[in-house]
Amino acid sequence: MPTPTAKSEATRELLVSTALRLFRKHGYEKTTMRAIATAADVSTGSAYYYFASKDDLVHELYRTLQDEHRALALPRLREGQNLGELLRIVLNTGVDVMGPYHDFGSNFVGIAIRPSATTSPFGSESAVARARAIALFRQAVAMSRPQPPLAIRDDLPELLWYAYMGITLFWVYDSSPDQIRTRRLIDQAAPLISKLVILSRLPVVRKIAEDIVQLIRGTRQ
Repeated sequence: MPTPTAKSEATRELLVSTALRLFRKHGYEKTTMRAIATAADVSTGSAYYYFASKDDLVHELYRTLQDEHRALALPRLREGQNLGELLRIVLNTGVDVMGPYHDFGSNFVGIAIRPSATTSPFGSESAVARARAIALFRQAVAMSRPQPPLAIRDDLPELLWYAYMGITLFWVYDSSPDQIRTRRLIDQAAPLISKLVILSRLPVVRKIAEDIVQLIRGTRQ
């Protein structure tokens, strides 16, 4: 017999997978928690026990993707690699774990950009998941050689995460087989970003980089 913890985890996973299926079929707005519970053969009360709302189901998907991304990326990162190589690994493994959800991608964008959405990756409700994602980029930056200039080193992981969000949006609307165009974008963008980071040691480029850092810091206030 499964342990209570294993049974609870299985129920959570069932509710999330059922919700995704119904979101694809009926749309987010028309899908109710009652419908999700019924389709999963779980009582409505039990569904609300695990998730207070549909938005909580989306946040659970965030957390699952974060855990899978870290588990896939971390063993491949090597101390002393240049930032471009490390960034390519982090970005490609991010696309790897999102792969099974590609047909849900456009639906997700529609959910996340609603004015009142609590599911936006940029919102306060997503702060924990966002911090975990940025932490993976922070680890890549810390392992890279040569190290990025001190002036941008602390803020660079967040800047890289914003770049990752842009690539994710490109991936959502990439209809090429196995999203090969997104892979090409990553392979070209990762070394370019690395070169720009190194060039930020130069006075002219450093001023631009510092302006970008200040811009990002301003969005946190």
